[in-house]
Amino acid sequence: MVNPGLFSGNKSVNSVKVSFRIPYFTQWGQSLLVCGSVPVLGAWNVKRGVLLSVVHQGSELIWGGSITVPRGFQCQYSYYVVDDKKNVLRCEMGKKRELTLPEGVQSGQEVEFRDLWQAASDSLPFRSAFKDVIFRQSWDLSKATVGDNHINFEPEREAVLVQFKISCPNVEKDSSIYVIGSNTKLGQWKAEKGLKLSYFGESVWKAECVMQRSDFPIRYRYGKYDRSGNFSVESGSNREVSTNSTRNDVKYIFLSDGMLRETPWRGAGVAIPMFSVRSESDLGVGEFLDLKLLVDWAVASGFHLVQLLPINDTSVHGMWWDSYPYSSLSVFALHPLYLRVQALSKNIPEEIKKEIEKAKQQLDQKDVDYEATMATKLSIAKKVFAQEKDLILNSSSFQQFFCENEGWLKPYAAFCFLRDFFETSDRSQWGRFAHYSDDKLEKLVSKDSLHYEIICFHYYVQYHLHLQLSEAALYARKKGVILKGDLPIGVDKNSVDTWVYPNLFRMNTSTGAPPDYFDKNGQNWGFPTYNWEEMSKDNYGWWRARLTQMAKYFTAYRIDHILGFFRIWELPDHAMTGLVGKFRPSIPLSQEELEREGIWDFNRLSRPYIKRELLEEKFGAAWTFVATTFLNEFDKNIYEFKEDSNTEKKIASKLKTCAESSVLLESEEKLRRNLFDLSQNIVLIRDPENPRKFYPRFNLEDTSSFQDLDDHSKNVLKRLYNDYYFCRQENLWRQNALKTLPVLLNSSDMLACGEDLGLIPSCVHPVMQELGLVGLRIQRMPSEADLEFGIPSQYSYMTVCAPSCHDCSTLRAWWEEDEDRRLRFFKNVMESDELPPDQCVPEVAHFIIRQHFEAPSMWAIFPLQDLLALKEEYTTRPATEETINDPTNPKHYWRYRVHVSLESLIKDIDLQTNIKDLVRWSGRSLPKEEASGVDASVVAALSVAEAVTVLSVAEAVSEKQKFSSATEKPVLVK
Repeated sequence: MVNPGLFSGNKSVNSVKVSFRIPYFTQWGQSLLVCGSVPVLGAWNVKRGVLLSVVHQGSELIWGGSITVPRGFQCQYSYYVVDDKKNVLRCEMGKKRELTLPEGVQSGQEVEFRDLWQAASDSLPFRSAFKDVIFRQSWDLSKATVGDNHINFEPEREAVLVQFKISCPNVEKDSSIYVIGSNTKLGQWKAEKGLKLSYFGESVWKAECVMQRSDFPIRYRYGKYDRSGNFSVESGSNREVSTNSTRNDVKYIFLSDGMLRETPWRGAGVAIPMFSVRSESDLGVGEFLDLKLLVDWAVASGFHLVQLLPINDTSVHGMWWDSYPYSSLSVFALHPLYLRVQALSKNIPEEIKKEIEKAKQQLDQKDVDYEATMATKLSIAKKVFAQEKDLILNSSSFQQFFCENEGWLKPYAAFCFLRDFFETSDRSQWGRFAHYSDDKLEKLVSKDSLHYEIICFHYYVQYHLHLQLSEAALYARKKGVILKGDLPIGVDKNSVDTWVYPNLFRMNTSTGAPPDYFDKNGQNWGFPTYNWEEMSKDNYGWWRARLTQMAKYFTAYRIDHILGFFRIWELPDHAMTGLVGKFRPSIPLSQEELEREGIWDFNRLSRPYIKRELLEEKFGAAWTFVATTFLNEFDKNIYEFKEDSNTEKKIASKLKTCAESSVLLESEEKLRRNLFDLSQNIVLIRDPENPRKFYPRFNLEDTSSFQDLDDHSKNVLKRLYNDYYFCRQENLWRQNALKTLPVLLNSSDMLACGEDLGLIPSCVHPVMQELGLVGLRIQRMPSEADLEFGIPSQYSYMTVCAPSCHDCSTLRAWWEEDEDRRLRFFKNVMESDELPPDQCVPEVAHFIIRQHFEAPSMWAIFPLQDLLALKEEYTTRPATEETINDPTNPKHYWRYRVHVSLESLIKDIDLQTNIKDLVRWSGRSLPKEEASGVDASVVAALSVAEAVTVLSVAEAVSEKQKFSSATEKPVLVK
């Protein structure tokens, strides 16, 4: 910025012309507009902003416009893409632009601001994952000297002051940013004579230079000088600045050149559920403090990221059903399962220490024993709490924690007390406490209540969970490792959140997913859907609070089922399966629309179509029992369900009663499946809130109800089906996502990744790109309809690629599941005509993992099980036992534990070296802490002999890498 003190003596300024100029390619009917914080730019009312005009310049569209302002003018502004009615179609992402006029500008002169569109992806380096972890500065740039590039500028006729500005978030210690170019002021492309930029905070570098009009056009590029004196120029074509030779009133050109163009940063990570981690210190399950060991192993293996599943409390049922990490009891409370009881106090009595040691041996099993582990930890925690509750609860640290979290902590503790007192989380059984109120809450948590100590115990557990996770999170940041959390799409119906905020949920509905790769019958997760209209009234405050809480521990997060923010698969609460649902929001088929097409028998189409021949086909000799027990014959050989059997839940309940009475002629499961099939034999779903609205049943052509229709009806319904699912909703879903997702993204500075798997509407990927959301690519689930296997080398940069995930079988299990598929993969992907091995041998795992390391994706993240497949000694356990979740089973027991401890993995230098070599050769970034980085705390925990061995091997590997780095082919230094 020009030094205002250098303009003394200039005559008074009356008005200055400010011009805006930005290249942007628009579609037909779109325009660009600039809007800002002052009235002349609309005062952030886009309808009153300044429309820009467009000119063609080569292959570019250049948009420009101007305003007249007084001396000393300053404001904020942004650009918007609008339609012909000034409705916003797209807006810039990131921070608002700052405009401050130089005080020396004279009346009638023009100051031109030349900008580049700020895309969402441009702001990713300023997310905490990069800013505070990956690109964390080894020197404090905020204390860097601004420098002396302010210049005396006498605005003579032919002179123009040009300010260069570039953003560069990844700058090593003692490095400098320069601009070099085609004229003498920029060194005539000689780096040593270029113009040095000064640091102005927030990764912005600037320099000013006075040019003569004869110097234009000027071609230039930015570059870096590192501490060794090496200069690296940015990639891409030359930048260019020119000026109109007929306009001598332009005296200042402020260039905002976006980001320094470097080879895109790429990193790698490991994914494992918290409960699956095994260490020598844990009590039957992974614990938050184990993350420090996991981070050490990640750094030693070349990883920048550790990804977890949700870690919120799920203690709804008080049994192993609560192992489901996506069914939150509270979206704010942490799970007591992950508490390290040994760390609760430095003064644990000997008898409790002995109890802990005994429990460690008993719970050290192949898989997690959820119920026993929870019971043991809570029992021990209560004993420690009884010993030092006054010390902790009166401490300043606890008081601060309580003050910062009481908004969710008090309802959570009260809910847990009521759940345990009434022995159920079903609040309809809680009498006068069934309905929440602030007055009832204050009485429940009052210090005068008889149960106050129980309330305080829940405070105490959450406080220590917070301390332990915070310790691990801080450790990860210092080690340059991102902790990536998981944001579940739903909450349990019997949760703290639905108790306190029932208006935010549609409690008579259930969330799920339509049939897809994971389950051909669809999924029913049992969560209530969201009342987005109600949530919007306080600008989605509940969501903003969730993200703020997550950001205390994580620097990145995965948005579970991001498709749900476009539209959710909504099922009635009486459904048990996920097939007969509808999208919400969506534009239904109206009765009038159907009637115009000659469709009129709505009862026939929207009720289960049950004919005698269908019963005989499905139930054989048992059909008469089924007809008598569950159905009424309302026309000759045509049936309907009885009132006590007309929903899936009623069918299941009646079947259970019949089974208890021993009157079933077939297995209960087989009868239930076939009866559900009968109830799902419909073509249209009638809207329960508006009987004149209908939704086509998913895969309606598979039903006998559809097959028995006349050809005209079939053709009409097929066309309307395709229109409903693949055409008419796209704009609605896009607008819905653009209302909700930006709120999430702006609620924290975490890096956001979206799980965009399943039935993907065409609007999803463009919206994710527009918002700077990183997508997910799983090789066995390609988004391209014509591919059986995804091609990692063709993935886009804004993705996470992985060979598997927690919702599908591991790499080893997938390889063994299907012989024909294995053969096709071996031939078409691995390009071998030989017979593939029956097992996923390390060579196969190495090939697939290497594919993903080499992909253009920003992140390659691998389940730990897949990485262990690189070494034969870790593949002795049956592959099917490594699966974390089975999406087809709503009551799956989430209990997998890695069979090798973290301490053992840290000692396994061979595996670390194997993985790190894959990272290095793929050109992905390696953590700063290189191979010899065996953490001192880990070595201290080993025996003397073990410690010497580990350190010696680490040093040997380090020396080997130093030697090989001089002889191997060069790779980009990140």
